[in-house]
Amino acid sequence: MRRPVRSVLILLVVAGLALASTLAWQRWTRAPIAEAEKQFYARRFLSVLAPQSYDNQPLSNAVSLPADQPPHSRIMAAYRAERGTTPVAVVLISQVQGYAAPIRLTIAISAQGRLIGTQVIEQQESPGLGGRINDPQVNWLGQFANRRLEDRWAIKRDQGDFDQLAGATVTSRAVIQAQQDALRYFDQHRARLLGALNHD
Repeated sequence: MRRPVRSVLILLVVAGLALASTLAWQRWTRAPIAEAEKQFYARRFLSVLAPQSYDNQPLSNAVSLPADQPPHSRIMAAYRAERGTTPVAVVLISQVQGYAAPIRLTIAISAQGRLIGTQVIEQQESPGLGGRINDPQVNWLGQFANRRLEDRWAIKRDQGDFDQLAGATVTSRAVIQAQQDALRYFDQHRARLLGALNHD
């Protein structure tokens, strides 16, 4: 009888030590994992900004959004990039309906109201067609850099200023509308997005 009891006790001790070491390991690695995730999202969301253009942590500087939303897309979040105490840009997280599914974008707008750049965060468009919106070799999103709200935000076949992705008219129109919406949203809520209401 003693031998089985002793074996059970040893097993319980080993199991307890294993559990304790697992919990200690998780606690010890939690902070580095969280920091790595934060850095990953920072690189992904802020890749539209030149790193030397700001010196704060924009993802820690979220702006509360006004209740109203643009007509064609949805602004999910806004972050302010600053240099010193001066706002230099706003990064908007936008979602618009594409051909196959919603497309999520980061859209950076300078304090002067010019579009700095747009990056695709998530999309499920058709491979080889709309799926090329974030293809660096095609660089379709590059044509929107430095544009303003006053530009003609449509594809050329709709009397606009922009080329479309071949075979992806719906995707092209959706992304163009999302960028125009973002610029209009920035223009309407400039003071809040840039923090002018807090600086006065």
